[in-house]
Amino acid sequence: MSIEVRPATVFDDVAAVVGPKNPTSNVCFCLNYRLGSTEAKKLREPARSAKVRELCHQDPPPGVIAYLDDEPVGWAALHPRRETSFARNRLIPHVDDLDVWSLWCFRVRPGHRGQGVLHALIADAVEYARERGAPAIEGYPLDNAGEKVNLTMAYVGTRALFESAGFTKAADTGSVLDGFPRVLMRLDLR
Repeated sequence: MSIEVRPATVFDDVAAVVGPKNPTSNVCFCLNYRLGSTEAKKLREPARSAKVRELCHQDPPPGVIAYLDDEPVGWAALHPRRETSFARNRLIPHVDDLDVWSLWCFRVRPGHRGQGVLHALIADAVEYARERGAPAIEGYPLDNAGEKVNLTMAYVGTRALFESAGFTKAADTGSVLDGFPRVLMRLDLR
């Protein structure tokens, strides 16, 4: 089985990985950082799904999807930082004025973990951003120093995961998630 990563342009595939099991519930759908938490929290179903469907038809789409044998099994949110809430986030610093892309949320469906899906998502997200002209890509993972992380809070990734993909620490942040500090990891694409 090989992992293929594609832009998230098919709403049903995005919904299969990050959508709610119950179609009427108001789960994240990976909108909080994409829109800003205030706007995202105001969206209730069916408007929430409609917004994600709209984002899937925009250029660039809201992220990338990993497939195993054409089944959607993983998600990574990826977008130019200027069009996310990270552009205004007081806890996540700006390293410089480059028009960087942000890579901030991961999800691998149960039954598909431990198969390299996260690594494929990051590698292909980096290549997608590079192809689209991004000068650099940033992530804002937990710096858990090898300690166990609650899977619900591991959606931002870990410092070690980003380091394994060639990212280096560019800055500390003022953000803490599940008791762990978040760091700004960066990869120059020029």
